[in-house]
Amino acid sequence: MAGIYIHVPFCRKACHYCNFHFSTSVKQTAAMTNAICKEAHLRKHYINESVATIYFGGGTPSLLRAEELAQLLQTFKAHFLIDDNAEITLETNPDDITAVKLGAWKNLGINRLSIGIQSFFEEDLQWMNRAHNAQQAMNCILLAQQAGFYNITIDLIYGTPTLTDEKWKANVDTAIGLNIPHLSCYALTVEPKTALEKLVATHQLENVDPEKQSRHFELLMEWAGAAGYEHYEISNFAKPGFRSRHNSSYWSGSHYLGLGPSAHSFNGTSRQWNIANNALYIKNIDASVLPFEIEHLTPVQQLNEYIMTALRTSEGIDLAFIAGKWGDDKKEQLQKNIAALVEPGFIKNGSATVKLTPQGKLFADGIAAALFF
Repeated sequence: MAGIYIHVPFCRKACHYCNFHFSTSVKQTAAMTNAICKEAHLRKHYINESVATIYFGGGTPSLLRAEELAQLLQTFKAHFLIDDNAEITLETNPDDITAVKLGAWKNLGINRLSIGIQSFFEEDLQWMNRAHNAQQAMNCILLAQQAGFYNITIDLIYGTPTLTDEKWKANVDTAIGLNIPHLSCYALTVEPKTALEKLVATHQLENVDPEKQSRHFELLMEWAGAAGYEHYEISNFAKPGFRSRHNSSYWSGSHYLGLGPSAHSFNGTSRQWNIANNALYIKNIDASVLPFEIEHLTPVQQLNEYIMTALRTSEGIDLAFIAGKWGDDKKEQLQKNIAALVEPGFIKNGSATVKLTPQGKLFADGIAAALFF
């Protein structure tokens, strides 16, 4: 089963922390929609299996008109074999959600919403320079549920200077109380070349506190677990049956096609990414030129990617899978490398799988790097 990701590179406002590719000018949505449709046509043979998930990300894809979303979906159905029960996710911001739009999205077959809430507190949203307010954060969820959207995930950010432990608990409790079946929770990071990096460097905003971030993550694991959520990936918590099928395909190594500027694609042996420039992307696609770079992955790189992604999941690293695909010697070497991480309490090393402990989840990236070949 494969997936399609569409990067819609438009936002109403630039959040201070964001390092994704986007433009705050929405004048080119029609031209961009046409270009993405043409890219789908040019790359229709990239996926040779049925498509189980479609994910509109960005940026803010909910800025597209219903007609533009319909054009994209119709194009995908024309060029790819889409499962009848495909998961179709639309990322949206609270300020874009209205009863009219919700009805249109539902009629298009969109069956999952990913809402960028980030916080239910006004001062946190202002600190992040979000386009919505606290009241919209609450109201949009109620509107979506009234419109019949029950497969909803929301993003929450923790570890910001304005977010106390008490407010973090209130954010999580609010999400649980609203019966949100999926939570994606991220520690705020100060990314290079963002407004936040400049504001922190010039002391206009307070820097993040790593100790607070670790504490918030540990509290989150405790609260979500007590509420019946499974911690199935480092940043993701779901009620039974509500895992993100699309994101899970990334972590399991499934193939996916990325369309739009800056979008990434993966076919098992190579990874490629489109140019991160709206004007150049449209110009190239109009000329039937695919503007991407490609990296062919060696067997060792493929193994390292598997270690990195599998270790982030609740299933962990499958030792039999490693032996079958990369050889018994790689499995045995990995087990030797893992031994040093068991005693400190970072890893649960079973006979069949290798999984992170709750403490180990605090250091997931570093532990994966330490296990790389």
